[in-house]
Amino acid sequence: MNKKHKRIIIGGAVLWFLGIVAIYLRNSNFMVLNPKGVVAHDERNLIVFTVLLGLFVVIPVFIMTFMIAWKYREGNTKAKYRPDWDRHLGAETLWWGIPTAIIVVLSVITWNSSHALDPHKMLSSSQTPMKIQVIAMDWKWLFIYPEQGIASVNYVQFPVNVPVTFEITADAPMNSFWIPQLGSQIYAMPGMSTHLNLMADKAGEYRGSSANISGKGFAGMKFTAAASSEADFRTWVALARRSPDSMGASDYKQLLKPSENSAVALYSSAEPGLYDKVLAKYMLPGGQE
Repeated sequence: MNKKHKRIIIGGAVLWFLGIVAIYLRNSNFMVLNPKGVVAHDERNLIVFTVLLGLFVVIPVFIMTFMIAWKYREGNTKAKYRPDWDRHLGAETLWWGIPTAIIVVLSVITWNSSHALDPHKMLSSSQTPMKIQVIAMDWKWLFIYPEQGIASVNYVQFPVNVPVTFEITADAPMNSFWIPQLGSQIYAMPGMSTHLNLMADKAGEYRGSSANISGKGFAGMKFTAAASSEADFRTWVALARRSPDSMGASDYKQLLKPSENSAVALYSSAEPGLYDKVLAKYMLPGGQE
């Protein structure tokens, strides 16, 4: 088999492998690769670009590994012994130059994307942003709507194409708030308020979860994030306001008790300033209210 045929076979094998990987990714529901929000779209594109850029090193390395192993096998007596390759200027330039160029490109991309995808950065939109306050508990999520005066557990709804500012804290061990199809995850920590700006560009229900192991009930600490039309959102708010349950101080203390796989719950009202009180709780001496 001549060199030309070998190259054709190797090239065909690489293309076949990449085709199989592409088909698998297309037919698999990897949430971070199936974005439904403006932030998630940018993050998906960043992931894909950096992976493809890395393949400029990875693919040649694997190809050369098999080629060298085959060419310099014990049974190949025609292979030439050339111990001076470690001083070959062309080869040294190639295998140091390409990774260096990739690192430089990645450095620029990292700098730009870190600022562009800053979770505190407000998203550009003609719509007025809405605020949702989030409290991570053992092992559930409490969502407070200060503008609508309602609250919910393990379910959050907002209009599509409307920027949402999540204010996030924890009244339990440190956790991490994440809706993979909408964008970044960010930590929820007691005594600290973090911010995350997201916006869905397609209506639907998306899985939200904890991205940080936080104890026994971590696996069931999931919630649903629903992006809907403005009319459907108003209908849902009206439904919540008809709930017989309210979120007062005593109700909050009861909800705060550790529980696993908690069901969705709606509250017709929430105690004013509840989020701020949870923050202040960890700033007072002894962590007492």
